[in-house]
Amino acid sequence: MYNELFKIGPVTIYGYGLMTAIGIIAAYLSCEYRAKKHGLDHTKVFGLVVSCCIFGYLGSKILYFLTILPQIIADPSIILRSLADGWVVFGGIIGGLLGAIWYTKRQKLDTWRFLDTGLASVALAQGFGRFGCFLAGCCDGRQTDSAFAIVFTHSAHAPNNVPLVPTQLISSALDFLLFFALVLFDRYVQHAPGESAALYLICYSVGRFILEFYRGDIERGAVGVLSTSQFISIFTAIAGIIIWIIRSRKRTKNGTVGSEC
Repeated sequence: MYNELFKIGPVTIYGYGLMTAIGIIAAYLSCEYRAKKHGLDHTKVFGLVVSCCIFGYLGSKILYFLTILPQIIADPSIILRSLADGWVVFGGIIGGLLGAIWYTKRQKLDTWRFLDTGLASVALAQGFGRFGCFLAGCCDGRQTDSAFAIVFTHSAHAPNNVPLVPTQLISSALDFLLFFALVLFDRYVQHAPGESAALYLICYSVGRFILEFYRGDIERGAVGVLSTSQFISIFTAIAGIIIWIIRSRKRTKNGTVGSEC
């Protein structure tokens, strides 16, 4: 696994950056396509994606800085040195959600329907992003004796030459699976606007909570015996359940049926 894939003159193409870019493009294209199918204003999708990326970046960096706050207090220059690396996915999700809500409210769009359409695409982007983590060797798993393991030999982040739980590949596979599950749910299951968004929050949170037990990287922060992401997962899962209950009641009351995608 090599993060430096190839060079074009003085420019180095890194696996993590390339996969992140592919993920964002795939998310945009899939969201625009499904927005058209749902009869939403697809011309607003580009602005939605830009807003989510900006807010997501800020959210992921802020939460990352909070996880290394003692180091920052000791050496504030860490902030400037880590602007191009160091992320916490949950911060990006929360920031991206706030960006989506802000943008849809500002544009007077149907927030719930855009969230239903957009969050499936977020899972798609995360699938590519986690594969980028695999190429870079970050977000690595614990050392294991299992035959189902990966061994890094040229990683600047993960321990080299030891078998590790392939948390990046597992996470990537789960994200892709969540994308297809949400698309099928949105297409075939009767639902009220907001249920797909709730399902994303619930499924991602539960999966992330469990997978955190197998992570081996130490710069993730902790709240008691839980990692920062596990702690946040509890609240995002609860938020998803509450949204599901509220939106499902609307479905029962109004008899709303999901549209084809």
